[in-house]
Amino acid sequence: MSYDFQRAEAFFRNRIDYTTGLHELEVLINSRKNPASYQVVDVRYPADYAEAHVPGALNLPKGQWQQPRALNRDAVVYLYCYNATCHLASEAALVLSRQGFRVVEVEGGWDGWVRNGYAVEAVAKSA
Repeated sequence: MSYDFQRAEAFFRNRIDYTTGLHELEVLINSRKNPASYQVVDVRYPADYAEAHVPGALNLPKGQWQQPRALNRDAVVYLYCYNATCHLASEAALVLSRQGFRVVEVEGGWDGWVRNGYAVEAVAKSA
């Protein structure tokens, strides 16, 4: 098999354009610059989201991706799921991009976020 340099370049260009790393997301969140320009979306199950999630993230689990009212069409939507091998964020990205949302998949997922020691928040439990 010969190496197709043009295809490789296209692949890596697309990967850069449509994915981001955990560190980059953490820097974006902490910069507090133009927070209306992006939204962070956790596509994990609601119980897992409630336990802890990326600060400011919305929960949008599978089954709620069609016509999501909470998403801003003018914002870039950063999607994350459980870990680096979880495909829920990719599945959500496909569904949401077909609806006209600008989506970016966060590589590494929740497990990577926690492993790196980044800030987390939890849903307050009622008394």
